[in-house]
This record gives sequence, structure tokens and C-alpha cells, in this order.
Amino acid sequence: QLQLVESGGGLVQPGGSLTLSCTANGASLDSYAVAWLRQAPGTKAEEISCVRKDGLPYYPDRNEERFTISRDNAKNTVYLQIHSLTFGDSGNYYCTAEKILGGSDWCSFIGDYRGQGTQVTVSS
Repeated sequence: QLQLVESGGGLVQPGGSLTLSCTANGASLDSYAVAWLRQAPGTKAEEISCVRKDGLPYYPDRNEERFTISRDNAKNTVYLQIHSLTFGDSGNYYCTAEKILGGSDWCSFIGDYRGQGTQVTVSS
């Protein structure tokens, strides 16, 4: 059974940077597309980025300007770098994983598994 554990969150000043990690336990991430989402209290989850099995990233809207997703299959981990943090970036960041069978490759924000998340608070 795949389990996802996020880490790297914390208190950050506006303009700072942060790298979040999503580490898988119980199975290899090689066969999974992985996505990052965030959710602030009282709001809907927001799609940040996802990455295919082959490492190709996808960024909705203009998220590629401040977010960078990457994966290291040897470490069974997907990373999310956040640059130029603003107050609006505060929230619980969580990852999801979707198994992609065979030679197909894509990514989406509808995962078969999700982690509990890591909290990011941007404050001066």
C-alpha cells in the first residue's frame, strides 16, 4: 500500500523560498504520476503542479513562474520548490499519486492516494 508523507513546510517570510518533499513508502513511485495541491481553511483545494512518470511537469495557469516540480525516483520523492512566496501561498500543501499503467504517461490532480500535507505559513 502506497503511503505519501509530505515535509518541508514551515514559517517563511514574504519573498522567501521553500522546498517541499513528498516521499513515498510502501511502493516505488516509478509507476505513479504525482501532483501537488494546496488548501487554505475554508477554500477549495488549488492545483499547483503535477509531474508525469518520465519527469515532464505540468503547471496550470501561470504557476511555472514561481513553482518548480521535480522527481527523484531513486529517493522515491517528488519535490516542489516555491519561489517569491506571498501571503496567498499559505496553506496545507499535499501530494497525490496516481498509478499509470504500461507505456501510457500523463498526470492529473485526481490521485489514488494522498498524504496528510505539510503546512506553509507566510508571515512577516
